[in-house]
Amino acid sequence: DHRDLHSFPTRRSSDLDKFDVVVIGAGPGGYVAAIRASQLGLKTAIVEKRWLGGVCLNEGCIPTKSLLKNAEIAHLLRERAADFGISFDNLKMDYAKAVKRSRQVSTRLTQGVGFLLKKNNVTTIFGEAKVLSPSRVQVTSAEGSVQMLDVENIIIATGSSPVQIPGVTVDGEKIITYKEAIVQEKLPASVLIIGAGAIGLEFATIWNAYGVKVTIVEMLPAIAPLEDAEVSAELTKAFKKKGIEILVDTKVISAEKTKQGLKVKVSGKTGDQVLEVEQVLVAIGFKPNSLGFGLEDVGVALNERKHVIVDEFMATNVKGIWAIGDVTGKLLLAHVASKQGIMCAETITGKKTRPINYPMVPRATYCQPQVASFGLTESKASENGRKIKVGRFPFQANGKALGMGESGGFVKIIVDEKYGEILGAHLIGPDVSELLPELTLAQRNELTISEVSENIHAHPTLSEVLMEAAEAAEGKSIHI
Repeated sequence: DHRDLHSFPTRRSSDLDKFDVVVIGAGPGGYVAAIRASQLGLKTAIVEKRWLGGVCLNEGCIPTKSLLKNAEIAHLLRERAADFGISFDNLKMDYAKAVKRSRQVSTRLTQGVGFLLKKNNVTTIFGEAKVLSPSRVQVTSAEGSVQMLDVENIIIATGSSPVQIPGVTVDGEKIITYKEAIVQEKLPASVLIIGAGAIGLEFATIWNAYGVKVTIVEMLPAIAPLEDAEVSAELTKAFKKKGIEILVDTKVISAEKTKQGLKVKVSGKTGDQVLEVEQVLVAIGFKPNSLGFGLEDVGVALNERKHVIVDEFMATNVKGIWAIGDVTGKLLLAHVASKQGIMCAETITGKKTRPINYPMVPRATYCQPQVASFGLTESKASENGRKIKVGRFPFQANGKALGMGESGGFVKIIVDEKYGEILGAHLIGPDVSELLPELTLAQRNELTISEVSENIHAHPTLSEVLMEAAEAAEGKSIHI
């Protein structure tokens, strides 16, 4: 076996807790893997040193969506109430209550994870795990007690942590990451966001809706730099209309603390400048949590960025040790971690599984307007030598979007010219994250663009833009 590169003692001792599977980390990858493993008849334990649900449920995906809903309402009341025939005096918005609501949502879901683990007979152990061998895990509780676990399979699901940059030292108050941003109840008067990926764009949306002066600094040539160029341009236009300042092709050199806040030195195409803000959010990316709990000692291979190297079924180079989620660096999304967890558990039990096609995984950013995509961009498809046709349809021509007062944005579908194969889609506009599954389901099951265009969509719905874009790709558009 190419994964069995090291020999370790595998003798089982009667005084150890014995498990078929031990999962280290209880985020959306870990707890899902544990539940699926238990459902498949494996005696399963999950070890978590902090909280159930991981970053996603506690500090990331879920609480931000709660705050984004508040931001949507705040923007509507502050900027657009008159459009809907609503007027009032002395509008008051309590951001602290919005944060408290987001914490309640998180608490409810994390308690739900605990219930699901218990319901599925997964043993939950709180403490810090250390891998002693492929068959032995040590857990040290917060109080210092030590528990030894005798195991057949170890699944590493330890996630990732925010990356910091030289010259900008996070202090948790003036210079923060998403961890502090998600729980702070007082809004800054002004904020500079370093990084225009999902986290930066979502917090820009939240803070701008409440009247905070927001500046985004992005090192690459566009915000949402991994998205299709037309989507990035449309989002830039929408953000600037909201009053968000955007500096692209710009690096942050340093951040100097002052009594009032910070002086941030940035360098761009027009030279250096100093921006004065009350707070800085660092949102430039993540590093894997792969060091310090024994993986290197038992010979698990890491790449140059310290991600755990896995095969297409999530196995490491050491037999019996597996890894899922952010720590693998495959695609840092909660739904990817969950899918990897299920696939890993099923592979352990010998079930036939289907490897993930990562480029075709759906991606969504919940800024306003929302951005959603999967597959090849138009430029990437052309670079790959594919002969393509592109179907586009604007929300401006969609009755439901007009009725909602959210008619900006469009849908763009990339299609193979000869066979009608769906190669990718790029959406920006109202609730587009909810529209993506129809297209990813079609692509995964090898439906052509014709089958999407011929599918009857209820009227009036936002989903009609998918049908219309599919029709446009075939040159038979009705409404544009």
